Amino acid sequence: MTPQQQAEHLLGLARRAGKLTMGEGFVLAAIRDGKAKLVIVASDASPRTIKLFHDKSSFYEIPYVNALTKLAIAGAIGVPRTALAVVDQGFATKLIKLLT
Repeated sequence: MTPQQQAEHLLGLARRAGKLTMGEGFVLAAIRDGKAKLVIVASDASPRTIKLFHDKSSFYEIPYVNALTKLAIAGAIGVPRTALAVVDQGFATKLIKLLT
C-alpha cells in the first residue's frame, strides 16, 4: 500500500473518530481558534482557495498539506470537500509523515 493510500485510510478513520473539521468556513474557524493541528487542501482546488489556506496556516504556524486531489479526499471521507482540518495531534503527525 502506498503512503497516499495509507493517508486516505487514516483520513477515513479520523472522520469516523470525529477528529476532522470539514468545509472552508469551519476549517478557517478551527485555524483561528487554534484547534487545527494540520490543514489539508485539495491540490486541484482553485488558486484563491489554495492561497487563502496556505496564508492562514502560515500565519498561525499550522502545518499545511495539499498532496491529495478532491477525488481522493472524497473517496477517503465519503463526502466531497476541498479543505479539511485535523484536530487531533496523533492523526496530524501520522498524516504529515505520509503526505510529505
